[in-house]
Amino acid sequence: MTKLKDVYPLYLNNKAQQPNTDLEVTDKYSGEIAFRVAQADKATIEEGIAGAVRAAGPMARMAAYERQAVLQHCVDRFKERKEELAFALCVEAGKPIKDSEGEVGRLIDTFRIAAEESVRITGEVQPLDISPRAKGYQGIWKRVPIGPCSFISPFNFPLNLAAHKIAPAIAVGCPFVMKPASRTPLGAIIMGEVLAETNLPEGAFSILPAHREGADLFTEDERLKLLSFTGSPGVGWDLKAKAGKKKVILELGGNAAVIIDHDADLDDALERVIFGAFYQSGQSCIGVQRIIIHESIYDRFRDMLVAKTKTLVAGDPKDRNVFIGPMISESEARRLDGWIQEAVAGGAKLLCGGKREGAMLEATLLENVDRSSNAYREEAFGPLALLSKFSDFDAALDEVNDSKFGLQAGIFTRDLFKMFDAWDRLDVGGVVINDVPSYRVDNMPYGGVKDSGLGREGIKFAMEDMTEIRNLVIRRN
Repeated sequence: MTKLKDVYPLYLNNKAQQPNTDLEVTDKYSGEIAFRVAQADKATIEEGIAGAVRAAGPMARMAAYERQAVLQHCVDRFKERKEELAFALCVEAGKPIKDSEGEVGRLIDTFRIAAEESVRITGEVQPLDISPRAKGYQGIWKRVPIGPCSFISPFNFPLNLAAHKIAPAIAVGCPFVMKPASRTPLGAIIMGEVLAETNLPEGAFSILPAHREGADLFTEDERLKLLSFTGSPGVGWDLKAKAGKKKVILELGGNAAVIIDHDADLDDALERVIFGAFYQSGQSCIGVQRIIIHESIYDRFRDMLVAKTKTLVAGDPKDRNVFIGPMISESEARRLDGWIQEAVAGGAKLLCGGKREGAMLEATLLENVDRSSNAYREEAFGPLALLSKFSDFDAALDEVNDSKFGLQAGIFTRDLFKMFDAWDRLDVGGVVINDVPSYRVDNMPYGGVKDSGLGREGIKFAMEDMTEIRNLVIRRN
């Protein structure tokens, strides 16, 4: 059986260090301390940033095949350690073991894609003789690494969302410092352990769970050329305001909607909506929060959804039969429980769920929710979904857009024209047809608009953000 260590280090300038065991990480189901991790103070973070600055030149000079070899080593080692990685994720995040195994698979995919893309970084020959004054001039441009990067990753996908920052940075030759989420640092620490086995230049990476003291350096230090943050909108926009001149990439929250049109395959839509709303206890920024159902099928689909939701098994995420595990903390479960009670007091009907015990909150469905309530306006980030009905497809699109967020949306329809209308009109980063907004493949351009963030992830697109165009102009006469 997989067993975790009692103590884990941080990684400073490619090397494991154990200055303390200050960070206690709990088993999110039992609440007991599972292991302890070293935390970085201000001086350690300063040292990591200085190391990344020193490594910028050597990293930029690495050949493409050398960067690819580092990434392929990670792929191979993650495959060898997949059971350990999944168990660690299950413990530190409370993620059901089947979902944990799925995230390990995505981690491997992400590094594999980066290995492939690392040898495809190209430029362009550009004719400049567009007018007589430019006759005899020729242009060539290429992409070069932006330089030292700062990464801050969240608790809900601590493997794959860290990978979406680390892997493209290595692919293009950017050194980095990373602050993993304090509640779930182990996935990033294990990635650091694997990276330390490679021949990356000293200072190429530091993975630093951090005290609050000094953590501002990840955002404010002017030596860092890019900040990539994934987390809550409130924190993300605040960090952007403090980031100074550096480029900022934000992957923030959402309260994603899915439309179920009258011609949808209801059995198929049911399975996907259940997944989208409740996998990993709804703790996904593209989890299904709003379900907008055509009036002609509303009663039938609502009843199907309620019946299926009541069958979901909740409990210890290490049990392979469990679908609903704990939320990340009891305080988060209390917050969402309060929103549910607030919505019911405001006239919403509780269809199922709504009970909480500690960090465990039942999968909950509400209908007739007031649009001014927290449950509707804000990001639930837990096992809650809201049902409403529509008669006019245009009105349904307007309802999807009735949000300060704009990450992804899902549409179940067989109508080609409605598909293109949705793609044209929805103010979101991505539209998913005949599936839930929770669907993501790790090579696609993923990201949001409005309060959901800036920029796009997906390896090739993150690599573009981590590079700059350098132009060459040649006078040939």
